[in-house]
Amino acid sequence: MLWQTMMTFLISTPSRVAKSMPLFLKQLSSKPAWLCWLILGLGVWAAATMGAVTMTGQDWLAPLQQDGEPLSGSAYVLWHLRLPRILFAVLVGGALALSGALTQGLFRNPLADPGLLGVTSGAACAAALTIVLLSGSGIEIPSALRYWLLPATAFAGAVTVCFILDSVARWLTADSIAGLLLTGIALNALAAAVIGLCTYLATDEQLRNLSFWTLGSLAGANWTLTGVLLLALIMVFCYLRRLTHVMNALALGEAAAAHVGVNVRALRIRVIMLVALLCGFAVAWCGMIGFIGLVAPHIVRLLIGPDQRRLAPLAMLVGAILLLLADTAARTIAIPAEIPVGIFTALLGAPFFLVLLARMRRGV
Repeated sequence: MLWQTMMTFLISTPSRVAKSMPLFLKQLSSKPAWLCWLILGLGVWAAATMGAVTMTGQDWLAPLQQDGEPLSGSAYVLWHLRLPRILFAVLVGGALALSGALTQGLFRNPLADPGLLGVTSGAACAAALTIVLLSGSGIEIPSALRYWLLPATAFAGAVTVCFILDSVARWLTADSIAGLLLTGIALNALAAAVIGLCTYLATDEQLRNLSFWTLGSLAGANWTLTGVLLLALIMVFCYLRRLTHVMNALALGEAAAAHVGVNVRALRIRVIMLVALLCGFAVAWCGMIGFIGLVAPHIVRLLIGPDQRRLAPLAMLVGAILLLLADTAARTIAIPAEIPVGIFTALLGAPFFLVLLARMRRGV
């Protein structure tokens, strides 16, 4: 069943992208979305101008004035370092926020988040095992495959954790918030133990690579990664457009959704695949960045309500804004040093999580 669903998803996605593009643009051009676009544009401008290297107007026009010569100086920093990182932060934030919205909709649980439930930890664990085992085996990996190897293994780790969570959540009953969170804590602890073992066994070079996963960083961004993630995010979002109304039915409960003709099992598999794909791509290139998937959907839900047809696209924009601001702070507060971006997202998300728990306890 799973492999049939995966093959159907891969084969039918291009045609669905073409059919869903008008809907994609419509959802991202609503009035709340325009406010998000404005804030995001201001954030991109601020991120491009702030940093250890000062930018001028000539740097923005440098690609048009070089006559084929390579860029140098501050123009090189802007076009080959800073702008790819800014756009990559926007895409990763959107992917994490969308995965959070999907996870909360799947489990019908406001506390569900890929980071809290161990999905991102599972992806990072698989990537860490890949780094240590492949480096220790002496296998040479062609450079053309390196962009895909870590995302593929991270996707495998993420989908494994997703299916474990899905099975346990149904076993503990769908409304067991405590059981879901305890399962996520256990999976996070298990993944942390494996990553710790990899750290203990790693060489100095592997250790530097592994430290990247624990706190998260966008320093490795480039135009190639940005293009790949943009394509993946567009395809996932457009495929999701066919599932949002079905997920709205799932919010009433599995029995009610099945009564109106929803294939609940197939829906769960599809959503799990999408969440794993988004988390796998994000974690494989950025490490573990927490709480974006928890905070962004809640901000949007407070503004426009729980309708997944409107929640998903706006959550992407809010997630992009949050991660862009966090990454800008991470690379500018301690110039010339750089603070891991995961520290700033945790400083934002941990208090938000406590406030959310307090609201749920009071029944607000």
